[in-house]
Amino acid sequence: MAISECNRQSLIPSYLYSSSSSASSAKNHVDLRPLINENSTFLLSSTLLSSVSPSPSPSPRSSVVLVPAPSEKIQIFSPAFYAACTAGGTLCCGLTHMAVTPLDIVKCNMQIDPAKYKSVRSGFGVLLKEQGARGFFRGWVPTLLGYSAQGGCKYGFYEFFKKYYSDIAGPEFATKYKTLIYLAGSASAEVIADVALCPFEAVKVRVQTQPGFARGMADGFPKVIKTEGIAGLYKGLVPLWGRQIPYTMMKFASFENIVEMLYKYAIPTPKEQCSATLQLGVSFAGGYVAGIFCATISHPADNLVSFLNNAKGATIGDAVKNLGLWGLFTRGLPLRIFMIGTLTGVQWGIYDAFKVFVGLPTTGGGPPAAQAAK
Repeated sequence: MAISECNRQSLIPSYLYSSSSSASSAKNHVDLRPLINENSTFLLSSTLLSSVSPSPSPSPRSSVVLVPAPSEKIQIFSPAFYAACTAGGTLCCGLTHMAVTPLDIVKCNMQIDPAKYKSVRSGFGVLLKEQGARGFFRGWVPTLLGYSAQGGCKYGFYEFFKKYYSDIAGPEFATKYKTLIYLAGSASAEVIADVALCPFEAVKVRVQTQPGFARGMADGFPKVIKTEGIAGLYKGLVPLWGRQIPYTMMKFASFENIVEMLYKYAIPTPKEQCSATLQLGVSFAGGYVAGIFCATISHPADNLVSFLNNAKGATIGDAVKNLGLWGLFTRGLPLRIFMIGTLTGVQWGIYDAFKVFVGLPTTGGGPPAAQAAK
């Protein structure tokens, strides 16, 4: 049977879907009858064709078979977009921080008791000897809950504030001063995220560095409240801001710029034409390099947080006096660079993989104004 030009057009895959609920729109419907050969052994009657058509037809010639459209992708900067970014941030931060709990325990103990935990290797040995294998996972529950809450706020609000500040600046200035947009957006998001993290971080540090204090979150949380009140859960908030805000500003701003440079100079193919696998590889590489910068710039504040949460009634001045300036900047730094570099790379990989899964593009590759225009 000859196929007319009109019917040839109906065979284009993009016309196989109906995105409208209107059954009368020929643009969104495809007539499958031209595909059925008159001599085919698979005989379909005009009655069957009519039964699957969404609307009655006066003759068999007007009967159509409709294939439902796939789910619409999430619209950029819609409430569903921010919800997806929040969910992705919750997953990537909670899971990765929980996975590196053993490294985190050794790092915290090296910061609190360097005479006992002299190095990474000896730290693992001391921990294994005194607490057994279970000691490597002390505090995993507050770690999971705390960093899940922090990650959701961090990534969700970052996307919100990045768009918000880009709109205020306008396309021209948002492109020209894109790094300032990244820095302002990430700093604003982290202020909120740390309020969610701080109570869990207070319990986590005590559980990990004070044997016998508590078994975990269930008994550690009420014990802190009983001995120090609600204020005890937030006494490390200012040092936490001092650690996390510079960390997050470096994490997002350096990542966005590194990814943009990779697509511009290292990858000959435009981002839109790259495979999802390649894009996720770029996300991991950009995240790992960004993580090294993050660990270095935020390490002094990380030492302060560990010291203050471990020593009851201690002040920042006490921490500086005890650790010394050199110790404040270097104690536990090599381990933290390895941990945070890996952590940040995997986080960006998981976050962007989740975005791809729900139908969103990966992060980075262009200025915020250009991203907002898509």
